[in-house]
Amino acid sequence: MSLYNMKIEELSGIGKKRAEQFNKLGVFSVGELLTFYPRTYEDWSEITDIADVEDGATVCIRASVHSAFQSGFTQNGKYIAKTYVADDTGLCELIYFNNKYIDRMLVYGQTYRFFGKASNKFGNISMIAPTFSPDESSSEIRPIYNLTAGLNNNTVVNAVKQAVKLLPEVVNDPLPDSLREKYDLCDLKYAINNIHFPSDGEALKKARKRLIIEELLVLNLGLRSLKSHKRAANMNIICKDYSDEFEKLLSFDFTNAQKNAIKDCIDDIKNPEVTLNRLVQGDVGSGKTVVAGSVCYSIIKNGMQAAIMAPTEILAEQHYNSFKEIFKNLDVNIALLTGSLKQSEKNDVRERLKNGEIDLVIGTHALITDNTEFKNLGIVVTDEQHRFGVAQRAKLLSKGNSPHLLVMSATPIPRTLGLIIFGDLDISIIDELPPGRQEIDTLLIGSDKRVRALGFIKKEIARGRQAYIVCPLVEEGESDLASAEEYAAELMLNYFRDIPVGILHGKMKSAEKEQVMRKFSENKIKLLVATTVIEVGIDVPNATIMMIENAERFGLSQLHQLRGRVGRGSEKSWCILVSDSTTENSTERLKTMCTTRDGFKIADADLKLRGPGDFFGSRQHGLPELSISSLADTKNLALSQGIADFVIKDSQNLLDDRYRALKAEITRLFSSTGDSTLN
Repeated sequence: MSLYNMKIEELSGIGKKRAEQFNKLGVFSVGELLTFYPRTYEDWSEITDIADVEDGATVCIRASVHSAFQSGFTQNGKYIAKTYVADDTGLCELIYFNNKYIDRMLVYGQTYRFFGKASNKFGNISMIAPTFSPDESSSEIRPIYNLTAGLNNNTVVNAVKQAVKLLPEVVNDPLPDSLREKYDLCDLKYAINNIHFPSDGEALKKARKRLIIEELLVLNLGLRSLKSHKRAANMNIICKDYSDEFEKLLSFDFTNAQKNAIKDCIDDIKNPEVTLNRLVQGDVGSGKTVVAGSVCYSIIKNGMQAAIMAPTEILAEQHYNSFKEIFKNLDVNIALLTGSLKQSEKNDVRERLKNGEIDLVIGTHALITDNTEFKNLGIVVTDEQHRFGVAQRAKLLSKGNSPHLLVMSATPIPRTLGLIIFGDLDISIIDELPPGRQEIDTLLIGSDKRVRALGFIKKEIARGRQAYIVCPLVEEGESDLASAEEYAAELMLNYFRDIPVGILHGKMKSAEKEQVMRKFSENKIKLLVATTVIEVGIDVPNATIMMIENAERFGLSQLHQLRGRVGRGSEKSWCILVSDSTTENSTERLKTMCTTRDGFKIADADLKLRGPGDFFGSRQHGLPELSISSLADTKNLALSQGIADFVIKDSQNLLDDRYRALKAEITRLFSSTGDSTLN
């Protein structure tokens, strides 16, 4: 019987209530408990002499109780008990609150190990409520687990000890012996035992490496399997490439990077064996939209329909107006389909889509409603892919007979993460900006120079330009950070009382947000105070300044995306970062913003400094949860990709019996995403 089929409550001491507490942590079975790895460890084997204790350090000391407890009450009524413990090098004061039995638990003259955070103020060493054990039973490395209300660490430890004992003599290891030997990885049973209860530091290191590599390998192979499953035969082949004809319709020439991306797409669409399933990833302003337009034009000229889905109505309108201008003298019928259209207008567009009168439709979520039908949908384009869930993308694809898929993203992703995040897509990167794009000067200032910066913004607005001010928070009183609503009110009453100021944040209704963005786009609002909702979905060439408050609160990639809202026209532009943070990490990150405009370099720096969170946001990306590995671990990520290459070469589709357990592990991991294509 698989331990994944054995419920957690079958363990001794785990009743219904306790099981519910484990369930809150995502642990329902004994198998899941074994993969519920410790979040950290307490190393009770490394002893620090009291004399060597550093202020603020977490240490383990071996000491004897040196004095009787002194007890009493604090001014606010807390019970407090103090004693001194000693080793050969000095004394340490122990302080416990609200523990009336501590003097019975720690016996005078006996030796214990004490673990916790220590204070050393001018040679006076103390620890507040350290954990302790008799000296002879305290030399191990102890696991510390994530907990939930009512569940303590000892309960988890006892449950895991039971689970480990239930492991069979020979564990079915997903990694065959030959693979483990080739890459110097320990076996699974050794790894499970030593990740929970390591015999020493070296054993823990080996266990972690093995489990991290396995998890990243399973993720790699699973995503590659998804990719191969989704490479269906091409049901919408084009006979002729019209890319050159489309370029002649433009007032500029394509960059080489744009030409290469278009060629990648056209090669896929002309290939009878595969359907286009590609991400075009380019920095802010690199010209992804015209790449999509060119590919759509070839589809349309070959007798099929094209659909472009944008994340906001205003961006959909901007795309619509751009393509309408490009195709104004051609026999290409374009339509806009958004939620704010009158019902009669929406009905008319849907009717013409159904009978094939419309060649190109640009819209928002209105495109994926059940009553939107196409006669012959050949390609689906989604703009800013990370804004759409997998289910939304799939629904639009279901509108045709296996239409081609082209997704665009201006979010710079480190190359080490590209395969993981967009594992089911081929990737084309536009790493070249069109000529004529304005450089954006990025400046870092303290809040003491804010008034001067506001004066600069006022001068630019007086010259006919527009500006953004970005705040990280929305509601008053949320913290001491600048609140968008509070800040906008202050600006309207003081610095910009004679200038139209707008406010935009995520808690506004969609219709309200669209109205504000439209007014800003039409130059009716001169200064827009906003949260990060303006990161995507608004293109105002007349906006030349962005000031970002509390800039240290944003990730580099997010700051880069925000900065990309200015510098979109022919005028000189600026981005002003306001921060009083003096931490080394913040300073390094913000200086990176001031010295480079390369989104990929910024993304790499962000990955090193902050981890992968900024690239994923909410779990819309559809990746399975990882138990022990991190996508910021580029070294092991690269190693796992190399091992995945070896495995695929060694056994196509993992059909060899040696990889049966590995294939089962891939299916298990991806079942959490609801993806059944691997079953």
